[in-house]
Amino acid sequence: MTLFGDFYFFIWAALLLVPAVVLGLMEKPIKYYGAFVTAVFIYMAMGSSPKAILNLAVYCLYQLLLVNAYIFVNRRKPRNGILYWLFIILSIAPLGVWKISAFVTGHGIFAFLGLSYLTFKSVQIIIEIYDGLIKEVKPFDFLYFLTFFPCLSSGPIDRSRRFSEDLYGKLSRAEYIDLLGNGLFKIVLGMTYKFALAAGFYQAITWLGSGSRLINQGIYMYSYGLYLFFDFAGYSLMAVGTSYILGIKSPDNFNKPFLATDMKDFWDRWHMSLSYWFRDFIFSRFMMKAIKGKWFKNKLTGASVGFIINMGVMGVWHGLDIYYIIYGLYHGVLLALTEIYQKKSKFHKKHKKERWYKFISWGITFNLAMFGFFIFSGRFTQILGLSG
Repeated sequence: MTLFGDFYFFIWAALLLVPAVVLGLMEKPIKYYGAFVTAVFIYMAMGSSPKAILNLAVYCLYQLLLVNAYIFVNRRKPRNGILYWLFIILSIAPLGVWKISAFVTGHGIFAFLGLSYLTFKSVQIIIEIYDGLIKEVKPFDFLYFLTFFPCLSSGPIDRSRRFSEDLYGKLSRAEYIDLLGNGLFKIVLGMTYKFALAAGFYQAITWLGSGSRLINQGIYMYSYGLYLFFDFAGYSLMAVGTSYILGIKSPDNFNKPFLATDMKDFWDRWHMSLSYWFRDFIFSRFMMKAIKGKWFKNKLTGASVGFIINMGVMGVWHGLDIYYIIYGLYHGVLLALTEIYQKKSKFHKKHKKERWYKFISWGITFNLAMFGFFIFSGRFTQILGLSG
C-alpha cells in the first residue's frame, strides 16, 4: 500500500478516520487514537519489508535517546558549540549513511519510508534544545511527532512545539467541525491535483516529451514542472487535510508558486515547510554568524553567499547525484542575483509596483523555475553528458 497513492489506502483511511471524527465531535482527545492509526498505516505501508519497519523502530529509539542525552548534556554545558555539532552530526548520521550508500552501491543501507523527513524533525529538536526553547522531550509526544503518518513520507515538515500545541490543545465541537470541513476540502482538492491534473501532465511527458528535438525538450520541461507541482501539491493537500481530521493543523506546503514574481517569492510559495526550515535553521544562522564575525564587507555579499550555501545544502539533501547538486546551486545563484538586483537596481525600485513590470517579472520567474525543474529531473545533465 502507498500512502495517499492507491485505492487501498483511501478505503482504509475512510474506515479508520471515522472514530477520529467521532472523538473530535465529542470534544475528546484524538492523540492516542491518532497514534494507533499511525501505527496501522506504517505497518500497511512497510509491512512487506520487516527490515524497513525494524530500521524505523531503531531510528526512532536512537533519536529519542539522542535528544534526551543532549538535554542532559546541555543542562550541564549549555550552548557548548562542540557538543552541539557532535549531536547534530549524530542526528544526521543515519540519513548520511543511507544517502552515501545509495549513491555508491545503488542500495541504501538503513532505508525506510520517510527517513529524510524524519531527520528534519529530529535535527530541529536538537537545534531548539541548544537554543533553550525545548527543556523536555516526552517519549509519546516525540515518537508521535516523528512518525505522524500523514506527513511521514514527504512532509509537510512540522515543528515540534507547534505540533505539541495542537496535540494538547482543546477544540470545541464548532472548531473541530470547521477543521474537519477544511480537511475534507483539502483532501478532495489534493485528489484532483494528483490523480487528474498530475496524471494528465505525466501523459504529456510520456507521449510528447520523449523525443530528442528541441520542441520535445520544451514540452518535457514544462510538462514535468507542472506534473511535479500537481503531484506533490496534491499529496501535500491530502496529507494536511488528513492531519486536520486527526486534530493536527499541519502547515500548508504550497501557495500558488507559479504566481511568484521573483525567485525569493517563489521559494516563499514552493514547498514552504522545507524552504522555511532551511531559511530558519541554515540561512538565518549563517547570516547571524557572518554578521557577528564580520566575515564579509557588507550584508549583501553575506546574503548572496548564504543563499548559495543554503540552496546547495538543499540540493545535497535531495541526493548526491550531480543534477540535484546543480539544481541546488542553480537556485542559490538565482536567489543571490535576485537579492543583488533588488537591492542595487534603481530601475527595479522605480518600477517594481507597476503592472507591466510585475508581469514581465512573473514571466521570467516562471521560466527560470521551469528550467530548474528540468535540471531536477536529470534530463538536462543527460543532454550535457554529465549523468547516465
